[in-house]
Amino acid sequence: MYILYDLLFNEYFMAPAIAWIVAQVIKNIIDSKRCGFNKEKLGESGGMPSSHAATVVALIAITGANLGTGSFEFALAFFFGFITLYDARRVRFEAQRHGRALNNLNEEREEEGKQPLDIKRFKEKMGHTMPELIAGGVVGIICAAVVYYLPI
Repeated sequence: MYILYDLLFNEYFMAPAIAWIVAQVIKNIIDSKRCGFNKEKLGESGGMPSSHAATVVALIAITGANLGTGSFEFALAFFFGFITLYDARRVRFEAQRHGRALNNLNEEREEEGKQPLDIKRFKEKMGHTMPELIAGGVVGIICAAVVYYLPI
């Protein structure tokens, strides 16, 4: 029982957790307005705003607010966040492009009457655009500020 209590009153846990939840809720509202509600999208990555960015920026912000930007913990959170955001933008975005290209290749083979490749369709939405990352970062900063200023 103490573990749950400790987590609920741990700003370093709550700020990123709340930011992730808020980003996921906003993302699903936006997706539902665009193309209807789909429960399978609840846990998917990609989309506006980035829950990756919201989570790590909230962790960076709450760490900096509590321990200062000169602390070891801030440096750790900052570089962890930087690597996460780089991966979300660059590496996963490239994987998204590769998935799209392979899906297109398979569709072209089918249209030409050739045997399609024996692969399942690749997921095409994996990475984030800069606006998605920025929006997620804003969500993260707001959630960290709310947690920081709440009298707990």
